[in-house]
Amino acid sequence: MDISAWIERHAAYAPAKTAIAFAGREIAYAEFAAEIEQLAAALAHELGIGRGARIAILAYNRPEYLALLFACARLGAILVPLNWRLAPPEHAYILDNAGVAAVFCDAEFRAGLESIGGVLGDAHRIGFGFSGSGWRGYGALVEAAAGRDASRVGGPDDPILIVYTSGTTGHPKGAVLTQSALLWNAINSTAMHDLVSTDRVLTFLPMFHVGGLNIQTLPALHAGATVLLQPRFVPAEALAAIAQQRPTVTLLVPAVMKAMIEHPDWSRTDLSSLRIAGAGSSIVPIELIRAFHARGVPICQIYGSTETGPTAIVLRREDAMRKEGSTGTPALHCEIRIVDDQGRDVSRGQRGEILVRGGNVMTGYWRDPEATAAALKDGWFHTGDIGHQDEEGFYWIDERKKDMIISGGENIYPAELETVLAACPDIAEAAVVARPDPKWGEVPVAVVVPRPGASIDAAAVKALFVGRLAKFKHPHDVVFVDSLPRNVMSKVLRYKLRELVAGVQKPTA
Repeated sequence: MDISAWIERHAAYAPAKTAIAFAGREIAYAEFAAEIEQLAAALAHELGIGRGARIAILAYNRPEYLALLFACARLGAILVPLNWRLAPPEHAYILDNAGVAAVFCDAEFRAGLESIGGVLGDAHRIGFGFSGSGWRGYGALVEAAAGRDASRVGGPDDPILIVYTSGTTGHPKGAVLTQSALLWNAINSTAMHDLVSTDRVLTFLPMFHVGGLNIQTLPALHAGATVLLQPRFVPAEALAAIAQQRPTVTLLVPAVMKAMIEHPDWSRTDLSSLRIAGAGSSIVPIELIRAFHARGVPICQIYGSTETGPTAIVLRREDAMRKEGSTGTPALHCEIRIVDDQGRDVSRGQRGEILVRGGNVMTGYWRDPEATAAALKDGWFHTGDIGHQDEEGFYWIDERKKDMIISGGENIYPAELETVLAACPDIAEAAVVARPDPKWGEVPVAVVVPRPGASIDAAAVKALFVGRLAKFKHPHDVVFVDSLPRNVMSKVLRYKLRELVAGVQKPTA
């Protein structure tokens, strides 16, 4: 049975129940099920999409995003969400690596895709709200399949998502999640949030991330609840939605929490409908948690990654206030280990790398067997994160073993930036590390050694990234040094660089 059956079953149970509320429109479960069925027919008959075909989507949150996911599930096809914050060259790499048969796009991102059109080849191009010049309108596509059926061939073991996460080698890797992984993740989330059909789940985090899509949105539809969907996070609109639409559950990241708390409407917004708010993507500052707790909203952290679906370790509502800062205990259908450098389990209180095993974990990285073998060993996913358990068995995340920077909920790998810096003839060597930031949590800072005789300043270094990488990845600051600190094996001592850039604080851009 493919996961689109979730919607069909709820359509049979409560056909008039609202599945998705979006932009003043309420879509009932029966209507949503019919749209998925017709879209699946359009994909099969109009675009020739079959089992294993990849379909990319570059769009803000919208109901069609979810319809496309479930339509792919029926056909055994695979959805490839594209991060709209990335630059066109980054999209080009993902589209080429995934080998997509079709791309669905919001009008706002049309020009960017057209600038890299060659990589799309003969892939179908479908526009949300626009058509022409090689683009077919979404509405016309669906209407063309009216009255037609598509064979259901998708099942639990079929891949349904390839979600690209920035890679340590400078290129992103595509984590492959099956339909079964989404089901087990939904069950983990349902148990963590105590989700029921009467819940109203507010989603404004982007669904191109597994957080925005899988932590609450898909679990809500699995539970027969109502999703209150917003295109993107805007502080005033999010607070207004809480006051007016009365959600019971929502999901946050630190940058969102900070933006809401600092907004003028924060103190006068009625938050009483929220019985729980999830939080994740990075270590959540305790002062942000306490600001929500002071308003009576329990903040329950979720730990995981793109590769784990992501729900792996969870803090339940009853423990939120007394365990502020902890990420909780293993999700219902997850196993967690903390191991030392030799792979041996450590005792409570000792730090080590967090390993995850469960049905929600990816099957591997798309077309990257080496990276898959390095990350998955004997069924255990090696997260690269360092944590420990307290005396009660609750997990705490201490730091990241990998060099990844998490800025405003977005993952940034230094290797991506360092590749750009290495190509500059005026730079002898460079490294990128994180600097703590009050607004974004962390920001990337470039530490640069100029070549002898070269004349290069911070503005010139920052200009290297324009049009190459997404703006959120650009260095917020550039620190010039005579040499990079290294150990006896010539490895750059990043901890010394972090100490250095932390002592050269500049205002957030």
